[in-house]
Amino acid sequence: MTTTSFDSALANLGIKRTGASTANTPTADTSQQMDQNDFLTLMTAQLKNQDPFEPVDNSQMVAQMAQFSSLAGISEMNSTLKAISERLGSTTTTDMMSWVGRTVLTPGNVAYPRTDGSLGGTIDLGADATNVTVTIEGPNGAILKSIELGAQSKGSFDFEWDGTTDTGEAAGAGPFTIRTAARNADGGSVTATPLVWAPVTAVTIGSDGSPLLTLPGIGQVSANSVRKVG
Repeated sequence: MTTTSFDSALANLGIKRTGASTANTPTADTSQQMDQNDFLTLMTAQLKNQDPFEPVDNSQMVAQMAQFSSLAGISEMNSTLKAISERLGSTTTTDMMSWVGRTVLTPGNVAYPRTDGSLGGTIDLGADATNVTVTIEGPNGAILKSIELGAQSKGSFDFEWDGTTDTGEAAGAGPFTIRTAARNADGGSVTATPLVWAPVTAVTIGSDGSPLLTLPGIGQVSANSVRKVG
């Protein structure tokens, strides 16, 4: 970047514009923004070098002060909003510790029933489907129940199982494996991802410093994969 007349004018006032360079001094920063200090220095230089017989008009001075005040307020607001955004967008280990003993909804295909033997979950569809089927398998891999859910739209929807097999008997305490299948109008396969409810038994810290939840039958999952907390 070559030195411009604007850069020279700023240099005469003792200001080096961020990103400006001379022929002998290269720089890696190409930012063209001026900060509050530059603005204040320019305004001070204007006052020091004004014609005493023709001083700056009061209305112009008030307008410049208002601009400076607005600049300072916007900068402070941006910093505050950034801090709030980072806090809301992150999940701390302390937050995760409160999840121990509670149930979470997360992608997975192994689930345990409720105390009454029933089981609920969610399916994520990648596209509209003319028919969705959920198959429940027992611990030994035997098919216990097939549930036809019919046509479903793209997105997430819940399903329920009363805990009984196709023959009407109680399926037991599990764990159960959830299989999903979906087809579109042309007979093609549609992505159908099962999400199950599982209790959080422990919270650990991963190698990257993010919290990991330990879920029975599923293993360790990232806190970011949790859809709901029960």
